[in-house]
Amino acid sequence: MSIGETIRELRKEKNISQAALAQAIGVSQKAVDYWERGVNEPKATYIAALARYFGVTSDYLLGIEL
Repeated sequence: MSIGETIRELRKEKNISQAALAQAIGVSQKAVDYWERGVNEPKATYIAALARYFGVTSDYLLGIEL
């Protein structure tokens, strides 16, 4: 699963909009849309913010299994 797909799944589990997620982590709604569609990937600082927001690890967001 891509990071964008993971972000979309976590966002839907929390039942929040792209705009609400964007505001919570300090990016535009367009950025969240691009991440979810695989147009762009979030920078490391936003991966960390997403992990904190969703209560998961950065590894989980990146699809890394040890």
